[in-house]
Amino acid sequence: MTTQPRITDPRTDALRAATTDQTWDLLVIGGGASGLGTAVEAATRGYRVLLLESHDYAKGTSSRSTKLVHGGVRYLAQGNVSLVREALHERGLLKQNAPHLVHDLGFLIAAYKWWAAPFYGIGLKMYDLLAGKLNLKASRYVNKAQALERTPTLKKQALKGGILYFDGQFDDARLAITLLRTLENHGGVALNHAPVVGLIREGGKITGARFRDQETGQEHAVHARTVVNATGVFVDDVRRMENPAVKPMLSPSQGVHVVVDRRFLPGDSAIMVPRTDDGRVLFAVPWHDHVVIGTTDTPLPEASVEPRALPEEVEFILKTAAQYLDPAPTRADVRSVYAGLRPLVKAAEGTDTKSLSRDHVIRISDGGLITLTGGKWTTYRRMGEDTVNRAAAQAGLPQRLSLTAGLKLHGAAAPDTHQADHWQVYGTDAAHIQALPGADTPLHPELPYTEAEVRWAARAEQARTAEDVLSRRLRALLLNARASIEAAPRVTAILAEELGRDAAWQDAQVQAYRELASGYVLN
Repeated sequence: MTTQPRITDPRTDALRAATTDQTWDLLVIGGGASGLGTAVEAATRGYRVLLLESHDYAKGTSSRSTKLVHGGVRYLAQGNVSLVREALHERGLLKQNAPHLVHDLGFLIAAYKWWAAPFYGIGLKMYDLLAGKLNLKASRYVNKAQALERTPTLKKQALKGGILYFDGQFDDARLAITLLRTLENHGGVALNHAPVVGLIREGGKITGARFRDQETGQEHAVHARTVVNATGVFVDDVRRMENPAVKPMLSPSQGVHVVVDRRFLPGDSAIMVPRTDDGRVLFAVPWHDHVVIGTTDTPLPEASVEPRALPEEVEFILKTAAQYLDPAPTRADVRSVYAGLRPLVKAAEGTDTKSLSRDHVIRISDGGLITLTGGKWTTYRRMGEDTVNRAAAQAGLPQRLSLTAGLKLHGAAAPDTHQADHWQVYGTDAAHIQALPGADTPLHPELPYTEAEVRWAARAEQARTAEDVLSRRLRALLLNARASIEAAPRVTAILAEELGRDAAWQDAQVQAYRELASGYVLN
């Protein structure tokens, strides 16, 4: 289902709807993968849904992934077969439901020792089997020449060949915006830049929340039959609004990625290193004509809205990449570096974060607050289904079947081979955007984006700030942080025109964006 472009401001419409005097069936707090998945699940069942996001959709972890829709090869090595099977099933569904956002990608595990290819080959055949009829393509052995044909910059010395397997790739923040549009198409309401500042309790039960509209400073109360806390690494903050003494659920872990030019991986496959020096998996993945390399696993004492890569994390990634790539990227080659936090559920004392489960967890407090956390993008739909099942039962809502396993997401269309890569993510909306002013005017010579996309972000996708546009509606911040800083004044001028902002607002936006984006640049 698609909608025609609107000239009105969609956030103003959402704020008006959010503040009407009614009781929602579900109030969802959090606009990342888990919150949007839950809201779409509820709306497609016909429940009245309001979602509140404190910053912007996918502002946190949900825009900072390795860009993979995958079963989790390393979870198979850990023996978590059920998680892998579920994730592979969801991977297949997501490819069917969002073909404009998800595509197959070959991953090469290079073999430099005689035993490596058969060892990993056996495990990846199990990976194929667990995917069942939704498997993408069968894994297979490739010899040295075939490996170098797919990944020409792979180090040649002592290379024996490798195993090629297939997983899915996507654009995480664009999937979040697609879910936002899907939610709206099915009658749900979502509002960004609207932090929840307190929960409403009546008779010992949580019956709603108070939120602040960041643009006006006004606070509003909303009521709901059930409240879902889907705030990722910040779920404990919301849980403390109900009970300040509640024990924390999470052990946050930071994952860092660096982004470099495509010349470092010019073939048609990604590289997967199955075991790095610290026991993790490392990927080098082609993405939007660049290469994303990561990730790390660094335990952190507390979560932050804008996490920063530690110098040793960047060095670890570059050092590991240099063991496999020739030429290998250096610090001078890094276009952007970004960090995301994983909401890992606490385990026994002494357990390292890379060993913690990636399963999602649902907990219901004495006051009825439903907390959803853990999980990953690949299983967002299943997380939403499980949560809405629990929420409907708790709130006494009419039982309705889940429809999302076969739900085509907003803009769903088969990829158009004639479209430039960055237009694909819009699906059927691309034609509407290309009809807007500025469709042929680049924002920056080193970025693929146009001025029309900024107008669309404001008119149809609730973009409110330069960061909203350059980081998540477009992916400029992750692809080339310096170029995005240079593009910020023009982006802000277009936003000001679309949203009716003055020159002082523009100046403040540019300054705020420069400060934020400087943290993505390696000095």
